[in-house]
Amino acid sequence: MTRRKKTRSLADKVTLRTGRRKDYRKWRHENPDQVTSSRRFTQKKRQQRKLQAARKLARQQAGQEIHIHPPRDDRESD
Repeated sequence: MTRRKKTRSLADKVTLRTGRRKDYRKWRHENPDQVTSSRRFTQKKRQQRKLQAARKLARQQAGQEIHIHPPRDDRESD
């Protein structure tokens, strides 16, 4: 005789918000206007973006310049 697989279907039927992660994610999805990032998180991300932009600029300035479209000479059009 085979055993029946345990089901978690009751978790989806719960309408009451508990402290569980799944319920919180569902609530966040249904109420996007009430969800905001913390100040600490936004400051951290802003700082990371500034650093990333500074590194990118430094890489661009350190790299060699490539002339994709070199200046044309008027003598070639004779």
